[in-house]
Amino acid sequence: MNEMPRPRQARLLGHRDFRLLLTGAAAAQTGSQVTLVALPLVAVLVLDATPFEVGLLTAAETAAFLLVGLPAGAWLDRMRKLPVLIRADVVRCLAVGSIPPAAALGVLTMPQLYLVALVTGVATVFFDVAHQSFLPAVLPREQLVGGNGALETVRSSAQIAGPGFGGGLVQLLGAPLAIVADACGYLASALLLARIRVEEPLPEPAPGRSLRAEVGEGVRFVLGHPLLRAIATATAVSNLFAAVLMAVQTVFWVRVLALAPGAIGVLLSTSAVGGLAGALCAGRLARWVGQARLIWLSTVVTAPFAVLWPLSGGGAGVVLFGLASGVVLFGAVAYNVAQVSFRQSVCPPELLGRMNATMRFLVWGTLPIGALGGGIVADAAGPRAALWLCAIGFLLVPVPLLLSPLRRMRDLPGGGGGGAPGPGGPAAAEDTDRGAAAEDTDGKAATQEPAASPSTT
Repeated sequence: MNEMPRPRQARLLGHRDFRLLLTGAAAAQTGSQVTLVALPLVAVLVLDATPFEVGLLTAAETAAFLLVGLPAGAWLDRMRKLPVLIRADVVRCLAVGSIPPAAALGVLTMPQLYLVALVTGVATVFFDVAHQSFLPAVLPREQLVGGNGALETVRSSAQIAGPGFGGGLVQLLGAPLAIVADACGYLASALLLARIRVEEPLPEPAPGRSLRAEVGEGVRFVLGHPLLRAIATATAVSNLFAAVLMAVQTVFWVRVLALAPGAIGVLLSTSAVGGLAGALCAGRLARWVGQARLIWLSTVVTAPFAVLWPLSGGGAGVVLFGLASGVVLFGAVAYNVAQVSFRQSVCPPELLGRMNATMRFLVWGTLPIGALGGGIVADAAGPRAALWLCAIGFLLVPVPLLLSPLRRMRDLPGGGGGGAPGPGGPAAAEDTDRGAAAEDTDGKAATQEPAASPSTT
């Protein structure tokens, strides 16, 4: 008697190593969301930081993508990814874990927060690039969209639960002690990753190849591919102005709207419902409108809601801020499902690390610039003026996508894990009958990786 086939999503979750990867991501993401609330509150409430200092703190968290983003991919293509993931989690655990004892002893300073942010950022660069490159070693290519979807669902769920939990911890224990939850999350992630048993071969060294040549190969692959080039440009613009938001939103909430830490946590959690909704709907949307269309439609429809950020006010006016964040985050997650799964499937395995590192350098390298710019504008003209700058910037995000071949396509070549076209000219996939991004989702969540606030990856 033939056994009834299991649903695809159940088969995915039945994969032991992927289950460990997913559980580790849940632990780390929940802790990170607590710090999303607690760290800027440490600066604002404990150390009385100025808007510029908060912007500088946000810039320090993301500066690593400019400093080591490109060579990180070349280094990772030379080594096994799993040990890098474990070591990065341990480093992040120790870095953020240094804040509570320093605060308890009365020696915590802004320079220490900057150093913690920078060290954590460097570890995150290696973790994120290795994580994206490690998933294809855990799952076959036809399950990448489903795997990315499950990871994004976990992240979106953490974005809902984590800030509310973090805001409550800050109100109960104080901002520095709340950060202990983040250190515990990174430690739990490292322990779970250490149990993964994937046979990951050591990449064969390329004799006579220099680091510069290998980095250049990744850059040429991304910039030479018209679809990847458009995706990188749009994402870089999105992240530039999302960084403005991240740099000023805590100052805006505390000093303009007079919100308590618990209320800030609730605001962030309710906003994150949009991200979870995007994760749950992305697979169906990709089948309905097509993977290529989903990339540009998700930004065209949701980016205008950013105008509600500077229009929000105290009392019931806070709802406008949460609504804007929820809708923009919905679009960011739907955007990620289509573009990241495409990136993973279109890239040759030996280039995955360099491709992901190049994309991260291009799209996350704008974060410290935006954070510094947001801090400067908020210092000079106030947080609301910086939010207007952010809103105007988000209206520009769809432009590179609408000017690219994506606007004339329904689906993406290779998006479902098929053959990857060369960078010089992807085969047209216009108006086909099926969404490539939706191959292994059964209508479930189908997206991908970490994205702070409404920024994308």
